[in-house]
Amino acid sequence: MSIREEIEQREKAWLSDYASLAIRSRGRIEFEEADPVRTCFMVDRDRVVHSKSFRRLKHKTQVFIAPPGDHYRSRLTHTLEVNQIAKTIGAGLNLNIDLIEAIALAHDVGHTPFAHAGEQTLNSLISGGFRHNENSIRVLTRIEQHKGRNGLNLTQEVLDGVLHHSGYEKNASQAFTLEGQVIRLSDKIAYVQHDIDDSIRAGLLTLEQIPKEFVEILGNTHSKRIATLVIDTIDSSRRLIKEGLSPRIEPGHIIDNALRGLREFMFETIYRGSVCKAERSRASFIIEHLFNYYCRHPQKMSLLFRKIADEEGVETAVADYIAGMSDAYCISLFKDIYVPQSLVPDAQKVFNLDEGEKTVN
Repeated sequence: MSIREEIEQREKAWLSDYASLAIRSRGRIEFEEADPVRTCFMVDRDRVVHSKSFRRLKHKTQVFIAPPGDHYRSRLTHTLEVNQIAKTIGAGLNLNIDLIEAIALAHDVGHTPFAHAGEQTLNSLISGGFRHNENSIRVLTRIEQHKGRNGLNLTQEVLDGVLHHSGYEKNASQAFTLEGQVIRLSDKIAYVQHDIDDSIRAGLLTLEQIPKEFVEILGNTHSKRIATLVIDTIDSSRRLIKEGLSPRIEPGHIIDNALRGLREFMFETIYRGSVCKAERSRASFIIEHLFNYYCRHPQKMSLLFRKIADEEGVETAVADYIAGMSDAYCISLFKDIYVPQSLVPDAQKVFNLDEGEKTVN
């Protein structure tokens, strides 16, 4: 028996009846021989961690664009916080932690530069629209390259969890695994709480401004609010399972309403506020001009995206190209293309060169 088979047997013996077992995975789009040590979900997690799109998350905006200081969240630190929260909930419910981690680390690889400002801009420019969760699937199945083929060839459980992580509508379709549902809720828990923390750090919000009815329910500190949400989600989900109801991941009614209320407060106060609005305007200007430029000059893109332009159309290729950029690279390209720069040689350097040549002669 291989090490992987030993791990799969441990999963079968110890995990919840509602957990997703690696041995029962729906599999990959393209067949692969099983790894001798890692389960299929462990392999998926490692492929995401080693991907270029995952590494670029460290230079992509979470909420505030290029804020001064080292302590604001980036898209990468958001991903890690989602991972931590989700694994805690998963452990409390005895779910498959490897699957949870694979989905968590992959869920935002399709996010654009400048966060939702970039997403909204591309959505307005592309005929078919643009949604970051759907683009994460495209990154994982088309843009990333693995062993000479398109995509990372991840399992269906991971791809489904990534696709369904976005949104918070009560009647929206859910991931078919409980692990995927854990990620969807953990994403909301993470960004609402850490965006409050960053907004306070930026001087755009004070604790006193947060509606008291939500603070009294969830807690008056960052850690207390996360703890309340995590513990209540575990207790509520356990209760639903024990009562024989349809198993699903959700906090109790009171806690859920408080999270939704706090989320809406953040949309009204911060996400749609004057500072983010001003940043979005500038970011949209950059992305729109880059989009138009590369649609006119697709030959300026790298080989992968020129190939996509030939196979799927220029608009799709340009959207893929821009969506994958970090904030800094996006700004750098815009400067190179649109900001006037002198093309006259440095006269002093030319003079010094001429003098040096005379001296040598």
